[in-house]
Amino acid sequence: MERQKRHTKKYSFRQPDLKELRNLTSYVLDPLGFKARFGKLLPLLTTQVDEGLMGTLVQFYDPLYHCFTFPDFQLLPTLEEYAHLVGIPILDQLPFSGLESIPTSREIADLLHIDESLIEAHMTTKGGIQGLPSEFLIAQATIYGKAMSEDAFEAIFVLLIYGLVLFPNIDKFMDVNAIRIFFVLNPVPTLLGDTYFSLHLRNAKGGGAIVCCLPLLYKWFISHLPQTVAFKENKGCLRWSTRLMSLTNDDISCYNPVLARRQLGFPLKDKPNNILLEGVFFQEGKDPQGLKARMVHAWRKIHKKGRNELGPKNCIALEPYTAWVRKRASEYLMPYDYPRPTPMIMVGPSTLPNQGVIDDPNDAWTSLLPRSSKFWKRKCLFRSSCLWPNFVLFIYFEDKLTHRYYTRANSARLMDHLEQENRELKDEVARLTALMEQFLAA
Repeated sequence: MERQKRHTKKYSFRQPDLKELRNLTSYVLDPLGFKARFGKLLPLLTTQVDEGLMGTLVQFYDPLYHCFTFPDFQLLPTLEEYAHLVGIPILDQLPFSGLESIPTSREIADLLHIDESLIEAHMTTKGGIQGLPSEFLIAQATIYGKAMSEDAFEAIFVLLIYGLVLFPNIDKFMDVNAIRIFFVLNPVPTLLGDTYFSLHLRNAKGGGAIVCCLPLLYKWFISHLPQTVAFKENKGCLRWSTRLMSLTNDDISCYNPVLARRQLGFPLKDKPNNILLEGVFFQEGKDPQGLKARMVHAWRKIHKKGRNELGPKNCIALEPYTAWVRKRASEYLMPYDYPRPTPMIMVGPSTLPNQGVIDDPNDAWTSLLPRSSKFWKRKCLFRSSCLWPNFVLFIYFEDKLTHRYYTRANSARLMDHLEQENRELKDEVARLTALMEQFLAA
């Protein structure tokens, strides 16, 4: 019976024109020094975002758990991941709250090495918020760049990246909030907050323009996708919806919705506790209960969990959690059709013996095994129920090593190809064996 699916929503993405910013990179005299001082901002200017992939990803957003829920795994961007991708550390201080005072023209002038009179002359209001036109700042950055005035150029250039790339709002306009965030020097929590806020808001509205640092969200997601040649090449020209729906938790590097425990290397043993996830929303300017001030105050009392609370690192997800994820995916409904289960690493011509033969359509594990190795399932079924899902994958890989080698070693060209595949599979077996030993020793 065909599974139900929910309707997709129509999303778009705010992508400012960064051509002029890319031109300014020619004035960066010391790229390595720039990276050390300001983080990995330059690569964000040249990131080619696949809008088809991102448009598909946001369909999986789960508003209840504030994460992306797929058929049998969940993903969510974390502070640590964003900090790594953008190359800016998370400071142990209060992030931008919106309660900070608006910088004066003198303070902005001192920051950007521009005359105060010029700042006052170009300060304007758009969309109800003060700011500076990007054309004015780009012109000033060009002047300092040509004059090789490094400090002044970098101050303006970095502020432009903050306002147009990290925190886009109004096209070709540097609003005062981006300037305030630049003053705070702790942008990562706000970057992540902007992403979640826009995703959640647009999901609640049923679609619309998602406004956040799209290159950063894109870099985060592709870092979790399979890195195999077969997946990257996509010789079957499959749509992103089909490719993402076919992924399993074994294909994704790491994931987890509660404090990203597995993404940080800690095991996830059970489903998340709903009490850890609570949504509180208010409209800016309409806050009679003082929620915003209370939220800002709460940021001063962050409780950090470490090894004592989370246990030793062991990057696995046990069956109670995995079963809960699948149940959640079934209840929430997926936005696309479920594909017929097939192994992600299948390569070579379609004439492989018994390819596509499935004894039981409901048995996804059996469908991944060649016919000659089905007896391994019967022999080890009682063990798999006591151990962990990757034990099954281990048997699959171990059998596949010999099965493919002896059934296709009929030419030198294929031998070279299969030997390379053999080495890759052996590496995977070694990795899974180590994981199993860690689990048994725990």
